[in-house]
Amino acid sequence: MNKPLRRIAIFCGILVLALLVRTNWLQYVEADELNENDRNRRIQVERYASERGDIIVDGKPITGSVRTESTLYAYKRTYADGPMWAPVTGYASQAFDANQIEKLQDGILTGNSDQLFFDRTMAMLTGEEKKGGNVVTTLSAAAQKAAWQSLGDKKGAVAAIEPKTGRILALASTPSYDPASFAGAELSDARAWKSLERDKDKPMLNRALREVYPPGSAFKVVTAAAALENGLVKDIDAATDTPEPYKIPLSARPLKNHASGCADASLNRAMEVSCNSVFAKLGDEVSRDRMVETAEKFGFNDPGIDVPVRAAASVYDKAMDRGGNALSAIGQFNTAATPLQMAMVTAAIANDGRLMKPYMIDQLEAPNLDVVEKTEPEEMSRPVSPENARLLQTMMENVVEKGTGGKARIDGVTVGGKTGTAENGFGNTGTPYAWFISYAKDGDGSPVAVAVVVEDSDATGGDISGGGLAAPIAKVVMNAVLNSGG
Repeated sequence: MNKPLRRIAIFCGILVLALLVRTNWLQYVEADELNENDRNRRIQVERYASERGDIIVDGKPITGSVRTESTLYAYKRTYADGPMWAPVTGYASQAFDANQIEKLQDGILTGNSDQLFFDRTMAMLTGEEKKGGNVVTTLSAAAQKAAWQSLGDKKGAVAAIEPKTGRILALASTPSYDPASFAGAELSDARAWKSLERDKDKPMLNRALREVYPPGSAFKVVTAAAALENGLVKDIDAATDTPEPYKIPLSARPLKNHASGCADASLNRAMEVSCNSVFAKLGDEVSRDRMVETAEKFGFNDPGIDVPVRAAASVYDKAMDRGGNALSAIGQFNTAATPLQMAMVTAAIANDGRLMKPYMIDQLEAPNLDVVEKTEPEEMSRPVSPENARLLQTMMENVVEKGTGGKARIDGVTVGGKTGTAENGFGNTGTPYAWFISYAKDGDGSPVAVAVVVEDSDATGGDISGGGLAAPIAKVVMNAVLNSGG
């Protein structure tokens, strides 16, 4: 071979080698990135090329699939009671992708997951149409319906957990939206999407998982836990050395109590009537660092709580001064929590100090209903000892029997709770947030812990309170779980 031909052959060989390297790079290194690229329309087409699997609650599907006349998309997603279940399912849209369970479990629902390789292979061999698998949730239809209907036209959220396992029983958020309204790729779907994006009430915001609020006095159970765990309080009925008025550390500002009789009130009495002074003073005496330690054992400052949808991180400030810590100890200043987080706090107390990791997917099923993956309960932490958890239960049950949580009382059932009314806006100019956290106990322990926040409602003035607005909602949800058997 002469020299010019040899050079051309070498050059062509290099080009072929480069092509092979590039092809393998795309197939094996960049494949996942390209598959997840929003501009990859092939993924969207594939998502709706066959009947999508369902999301299941109490053995019944809350989703479905319907054939379309589109040349691109063979099927479109449908939803039963879409607005009620949207905080659980999320959406799957031909035009606007997917989110929440619909996105996170897309591989199972479309049938494309590696876990369903055998099923896909058998379908090809037998000539059967490809189908997606199912996602079986931990949700209780009765609890979800109770939460949804009780919130009504109020802006707010409910999270309910089974304390012994961490199973999420309800996850409601209002106002909500219907995922079916933009499930397709027509002009009407685009209009519905744009309308939701422009809505100032943010109906697509999952308030139960993704919004944080000042928890107000509902946080006082965490402060009480810190005081008990660190030996600041040994007798919950003993008088505390709390002046009236109590001045916030590093400030001349007196801290208001909305209840009377808070001077030297015992921890039990202070919880019953919600004395700000007692808990602010205790938070200061416990110290910021130990308050942070206790809060973090309950789940605060954790950016990675996945249920499997990732919850926003609840916050207890690690760098504030003494004054900020005292205010944070009563759920104000920089303290912020999701409804899920406050349900976790309540569940840990109801479960004698053991916090179980919250989850809302019980199992994943193949199209033939074989279980391909099952979630097992997992302990997350132990924020308080069993002895101190029972003391906290005593105080919370006293709140419902004698104190501010009376509207959550259920005949024949032991209920523990804590109210909270949190300041909102600069100088408390906004409508206060109404909180109520609670648990119910029967002969087998506590089957449910609930957190309710009402962000906005038609109530005015003194009617805006955790005991007045949020406690009745919690009562209905607890009743629903008790009556349905969990």
